[in-house]
Amino acid sequence: MGADALMQWKSRIFTHQQRTRESVPPQQTTLFDVAPKHCDPDRIDPLTLQLQSMSFYRMPASCPGEACLYFVVDSAAGLILYVGETCRSNKRWKGIHDCKDYIASYQDLHYRYGLKTAVNIAFWWDTPVDRRSRQELELSLILKWRSPFNTRFLNFKDINILSIV
Repeated sequence: MGADALMQWKSRIFTHQQRTRESVPPQQTTLFDVAPKHCDPDRIDPLTLQLQSMSFYRMPASCPGEACLYFVVDSAAGLILYVGETCRSNKRWKGIHDCKDYIASYQDLHYRYGLKTAVNIAFWWDTPVDRRSRQELELSLILKWRSPFNTRFLNFKDINILSIV
């Protein structure tokens, strides 16, 4: 992939994600007062979460971690690249993870063309402990943000990272 194609690819993702961030989700009215769900995907903005280094998993940890959603972002471009969930935040990235290969390809292309990138990870800890509920929330966020490294859920040729590898 050439530099122009990479920039266009990123621009399409950025445009979609910015529109998503700026759009006000429809509010359904009810006859009764219903407490808002704390895990409402419309209330989670990955780009506002505290960023950590992608090497977080190499740090010593005294426990396997907690249930969470995590977001791989390119903070230099303001892009959400991947949405994931885990019940063991300190262990999930220690083994094999397809996203590591996507990140490596992404960073390699940027290095090759002298483009700035800053790939980080952010965690959202207020997630359901129940795996099914957490996975449903993860899927709704993947579909909402169309995070391109979530290739098993998305089949959008114009934003799929596999098209640039």
